Amino acid sequence: MPPAKSENIDWINNLRLIALYAVIILHCTAPLLMQSGKVPLFDWWAADFLNAAVRFAVPVFVMITGALLLHREYEIGSFLKKRLSRVVVPFLFWSLVYVWYSWYNEEISFGNDAWTNIKLVLHLLKVGSSYHLWYVYMLIGLYFFIPVIGKFVRNATEKEVLYFLIVWFAVMTITQPYLMRFNPSVDMHYFAGYAGYLVLGHYLAFKDFNIKSLRLWMILLFVCSIVVIAVGSRLVIAYPNVPGTLFYEPVSPAVLMLAVSIFMVFKYPLPKVPPVVIRIRDFAGKHNYGIYLGHALVLYFLDDPFGISYKLCTPIVSIPLTALICFVITLLLVWLINKLPFAGKWISG
Repeated sequence: MPPAKSENIDWINNLRLIALYAVIILHCTAPLLMQSGKVPLFDWWAADFLNAAVRFAVPVFVMITGALLLHREYEIGSFLKKRLSRVVVPFLFWSLVYVWYSWYNEEISFGNDAWTNIKLVLHLLKVGSSYHLWYVYMLIGLYFFIPVIGKFVRNATEKEVLYFLIVWFAVMTITQPYLMRFNPSVDMHYFAGYAGYLVLGHYLAFKDFNIKSLRLWMILLFVCSIVVIAVGSRLVIAYPNVPGTLFYEPVSPAVLMLAVSIFMVFKYPLPKVPPVVIRIRDFAGKHNYGIYLGHALVLYFLDDPFGISYKLCTPIVSIPLTALICFVITLLLVWLINKLPFAGKWISG
């Protein structure tokens, strides 16, 4: 690969914020999707297509991480100390907040034995105290791997990088449930998982593609991927032996195509926007991680007691609207926590 060069990363800032909003939309669709057969079919389809359209969020987050970090040389100790402190401290704070919410919502209870209570909290920290925190555990694992995979990427030829990506894609494909019978006994898990998105993000960010009308082709790929994911997810409902989330899985060919297409659409210049929009973007961008950590709590309270959820009106409107309300409120909440004396900036995220 060519040496890294200094370049405008506005497009990455734009994409990161869109991916964050997409995560919130995704979580707003989940309660409706789980009620297949119990809600009007049109409402379910609306949630299904919205969910399919935002499935790029987590893969794009990982691709952005690869684009920003893999081209740099690091001293392993200082890299891990810097990155993990930024991730782990806010994560622990918000994890304890979700432990409190589980107690408040009577999902767990504490007794008089202090050690039993401590073990319960430690168990929740080990497995995740909220559904969305799995991403942080995955990100921490990637941080341990980045100094190694980064060394490979910086010294590899383009052919070697493409070799890694092709094998990763092949392993991803052959390990899908509907193709498992063709999966040989060869152990290829070394090429599995989210690490491929790191390398892919770096490759796509630094590679110049001289393809006519590339953005148009990527938009078409994005639309086709949404249709495949949404329709596929509906079809598998008829097959109880097939995982219902088959087409939703982040590490799968359809979601990969979705993530690649949106990544490339944002890579190339977009129309100019007013300076006030840039300032709002940059303000929200500074609190991106905190918004991710805190948005689930805000969604809980928007739904109960305020009744703000997909039920507000037709889901095609209420889901993006609920996500936007959640985004704004969470941003303000994280900003206020950040202003707390002493530890505010460390725990807010």
